[in-house]
Amino acid sequence: MARTIIKFISLIMAFSVIANDNVTIKPFEFAHSVAFESKVLKQSRLINVYLPNGYDANQSLRYPVIYLLDGSKDEDFIHIAGLVQFTNFPWLNILPKSIVVGISNLDRKHDFTTPSNNALDKKELPTHGGAKNFIRFLDEELRPLVNKQYRTNSTSTLIGQSLGGLLASEILFNHTTMFEHYVIISPSLWWDDESLLASKFEPTHFPQSVYIGVGKEGEIMERVAKALYQKILPKLKDKTQLKFNQFSQLSHGDTLHLAVYDAFNTINYQ
Repeated sequence: MARTIIKFISLIMAFSVIANDNVTIKPFEFAHSVAFESKVLKQSRLINVYLPNGYDANQSLRYPVIYLLDGSKDEDFIHIAGLVQFTNFPWLNILPKSIVVGISNLDRKHDFTTPSNNALDKKELPTHGGAKNFIRFLDEELRPLVNKQYRTNSTSTLIGQSLGGLLASEILFNHTTMFEHYVIISPSLWWDDESLLASKFEPTHFPQSVYIGVGKEGEIMERVAKALYQKILPKLKDKTQLKFNQFSQLSHGDTLHLAVYDAFNTINYQ
């Protein structure tokens, strides 16, 4: 009996070895990363880049670019790039085939915030205040690099959530022409005693679209998101697409994915 069991086990092991000889394991390539030195920030920076299906097949085609704040591989890059790939399916055709550039973070609390006079802001985010320089980095270094390395067209989108939404709002207010589309989710506009909301919104150039989304995130977060919508509504309602949506079933931590899909699905990016 013991010999029979030993022979049976030996046969199973032999079969496993034979089967494993036919197994090939290789990396699944979904995107790639680009590292470079930023002269503006005086730092080594990293971006993650998703190229749409068929990018290499037709060298004459050029693509819009979606810039994603909080774009590290362990932040929002993979699921947002996957969402872009999903919306490109021919039977959906929600979004034009697009390049996604995820901007990896080193210190988002520094890069996404303007200087604050609020004592609690200073205590909780001691490294804050680098937004001006980071915006220069986006405009003078990152976008030219992307346009040089990839076949881009003139259409670009900025996606930011939470502190990233604060930065996206700052760019919308004071550097409006940088992007054609803005997707602003759960913006932390409470920052610096809501100083950005208190400032004037008088752009000389109107973006093609602005989307604002927020979840069930408490009185302050919900109020400032609605206030952003109300502030820009008189300026944009006759000239561009402006959308606001509240996701009452979602929280601050999980609003982004569904809100970005809603933005892609409700705003005309063609």
